Amino acid sequence: MYIFIALKLIFKLTITMKKVSKILAVAGLLMFSATNSVYAQAAAEAAPLGLKQELKQRMIEGGPGFMGIVLLVLILGLAVAIERIIYLNMATTNTKKLVAGVEDAYASGGAEAAKELCRNTKGPVASIFYQGLDRVDEGIDNVEKAVVSYGGVQMGLLEKNISWLSLFIALAPMLGFMGTVIGMIKAFDNIQSTGVMSPASVAGGIKVALLTTVFGLIVAIILQIFYNYIISKVDSIVNSMEDASIKLIDILVRDKK
Repeated sequence: MYIFIALKLIFKLTITMKKVSKILAVAGLLMFSATNSVYAQAAAEAAPLGLKQELKQRMIEGGPGFMGIVLLVLILGLAVAIERIIYLNMATTNTKKLVAGVEDAYASGGAEAAKELCRNTKGPVASIFYQGLDRVDEGIDNVEKAVVSYGGVQMGLLEKNISWLSLFIALAPMLGFMGTVIGMIKAFDNIQSTGVMSPASVAGGIKVALLTTVFGLIVAIILQIFYNYIISKVDSIVNSMEDASIKLIDILVRDKK
């Protein structure tokens, strides 16, 4: 009798302990996930500040002389790249829509109506069309010469200042390598002054050398990405100009027939 009652109490106690352990396990998981989320949020908030401080510290360690010049190259290169991107985006037009509009305007109102449409449309293609339509009365040959000549002018405007961007791309790693050479010279100067070949005597100069090289390469990589995008954009606009110019000549030739 007592044994049966004792077994029954042990069984109930075991069930209760299982329920308590499950509750504690769930509570532990919730607390663990909450703690992880807090730490993750704190790390996410602290990461940008740490990166900023790290870059600032490395630039100071690299020396204000060459690091300042490399930073100036980056700023000037980005200024040229942003200016070119804005100009090229403004120069991009829907050439198919423009060609269709010029064809309809020329068929209905003649060269003056087509010129008015081109005058009210932005972009190099519309400017080329205007120069070609302005010489319709002089013959198709003169129209082609005007289109080719003014197309060269517009191409020069599209490629304006790109040579400066390529200069900055070449200049950044060269400045970094120059800083490398100067850092190594400082390291050997320390060896000469102390008379001891130890890691401590050369570590500072080698560190400066490596930092200037790294920052020079980073600047060159950033500007190279912008340069390739700008070149591809120019090529796309030039191809549109050439295709649209051929279509304009075809429109004028069909009208003469």
